[in-house]
Formats: sequence, C-alpha cells, structure tokens
Amino acid sequence: MSEATIDSTGQLLLPARSIPVPSTISAAAQRALTASPFGPEEWPALIDVAGWKRYSAERDAVIAELLHARLPPFSGSVAERALSAATLYELVRANPPEDHRQRALLYVHGGAFIFGGGPLAMRAAQPYASLTGWTVYAVDYRMPPDHPYPAALEDTLEAYRYVIERHVPGQVAMLGFSAGAGLAAAAILKARDSGLPLPAAAVLLTPEADLTESGDTFETNRDIDVVLRQRLTPSITLYANGHDLRSPHLSPVYGDFSRGFPPTYLQSGTRDLFLSNTVRMHRALRRAAQTAELHVFEAMPHGGFLGAPEDQEAMSEQLRFLDRSLRTGHQTASR
Repeated sequence: MSEATIDSTGQLLLPARSIPVPSTISAAAQRALTASPFGPEEWPALIDVAGWKRYSAERDAVIAELLHARLPPFSGSVAERALSAATLYELVRANPPEDHRQRALLYVHGGAFIFGGGPLAMRAAQPYASLTGWTVYAVDYRMPPDHPYPAALEDTLEAYRYVIERHVPGQVAMLGFSAGAGLAAAAILKARDSGLPLPAAAVLLTPEADLTESGDTFETNRDIDVVLRQRLTPSITLYANGHDLRSPHLSPVYGDFSRGFPPTYLQSGTRDLFLSNTVRMHRALRRAAQTAELHVFEAMPHGGFLGAPEDQEAMSEQLRFLDRSLRTGHQTASR
C-alpha cells in the first residue's frame, strides 16, 4: 500500500512508514525516545498467580533502578503508618517551613494496578516532599493477584481519611500517576459520595481514567509510545475482577462531576498512549464547569522523558498549580 486509504468500514489504512525522533524537543528527551527501559508487554495468563507476581517483581526491579539513578537520597524523615490493611508512608523534608508542613499531599503510585508498591511508592513520592516542604503521604495500596478491586480503592479512601483527620482539607491535595491517577480520581468521587470534604486540588498525571481503553490514542499511539506500547487489558481484567469497567469507581471519566470535584491539573504527551484518557477526563470536568488545566507536552511518551528538561518543566507546572490551589483552599477555609 503506497498511500492512506479508508476501507468500507471507515477504518483508516496507512502504508508502512518511519516516525523520526522530532527536533522540537531537548537532546535528553530525544535520547529517551530511543532508549526506553521498557520492552513490549508479555503478560502472564490470567490464572497464573505465580506468573503475575514474578512479572510485578521484574517491573519493580526496573523502576527501582530508574529511581535510584534519578533521585538523590531523601533528606528528611520517613514513617510508616498502618492502615486497616495497607501501609501509608509519611515523608517530611528536613527543616521545612512551618506553614508548609501544614499542607499535605497524598501520592497514589502507578504501575498498571499490579506493581510499583512497597518502598517504591514512598520513593516515587520523595521529590514532592523535597521540593515543597509539605507533609507527603504515599499509600501502598493492595493489588492483584491477591487483592483485586475494590481493595485499592478502599485503601486509598482510608488513606485520604487519615490525611484529612490530621490536616485541614483546604490544605490537602491528591496526586496520582497513571493507574494511580485513575485511582486517585475514583477515590475523590468515592469520598465525595461518602460525604467527605473534597481536597483542595487534584493532579492527574497521564491517568488511566477509562478502563475500557476505548479512546482514540489507544490506536493512534499504539507502539509509538516507547514506555507503554499497548493496552493494559490483561492487568485491567485481573484488577477489575468482573466488575463493570464503566463504573465511575473504576473508570472515573464516567463520573458525575456536576456534583463537585476539586480543581484539577491533567498532564500527558503527544506520544502518550493515555493521551485520550487525559483529554477526555479534562473535557468531562469542563463540561461540568469544574476548574481543570490540561498540559500536553511535545512528543512525551507515558510518564515523561526519564529526567529531561521537559520533565523539570512539567514538575514546575504541577507545583505552581498545587501552590495556587492550596493558597485558595486556605483562604476559603479561613472565611
């Protein structure tokens, strides 16, 4: 096939083509697009419990190596708080400004609902504690194959309750990455429906907001995203455990946002498989007249460029949004 055509079913058929690394991004970002540490997915069979645990351990090892290479040792204290069935890490930077310590961030780790937990959840949250001086909590929620849905949602909601019992809700934000971003949004909806006060802000970084994975970029960015090459169908099936994937507590993009949701920052990239998730979540919030910012970075794959200048720019945007939102939350709570 030498040119693009549309078949009788309306599908766009493309000829074979090469996609170059763009010149519009930094040299470090260009290198990241050619040196991804993640290869194609080779999922275990759904009934292979040992295989899933082995797969998760292998992924955890890759993440641990990346974090070790990118993050300096944390200068501060780390405490483990026991929840009913999970662990909540509490991180406090050394010598934080007293007014900053009153602020809190609940971090919800990513990992396709099956990896990224334990000390890795705490380690991934450390940059936020270091850069803000806030009290940062990282929830090590339960995961499949031993603990499918709704275990992770219950743990995240309990972690949120723990945080708002110790901090004014107007000084609390929730931040999630990937699967953790979808889980964070679902937990906020669950908290709202349970009568709990909303946090002052939400930061959703490339959220897995729709477990049906039906958005456009699940096709257009398939195999173009060098970090997340294809759908997470197997791990989603394991996680959802037979529940309706369109439930807002699994896929928050289908939630009723007209009943309230905090100001939200959403971030993705033009090569991110989850770009459609992020865009659709933004539109769902805006249709409900909720405050939401959408940031899409040039050529960025799922999760960023492994430390390129664009990642630093993205972090600066997140921190700007969080600081402004919590300032507003504090002023509102003081009236």
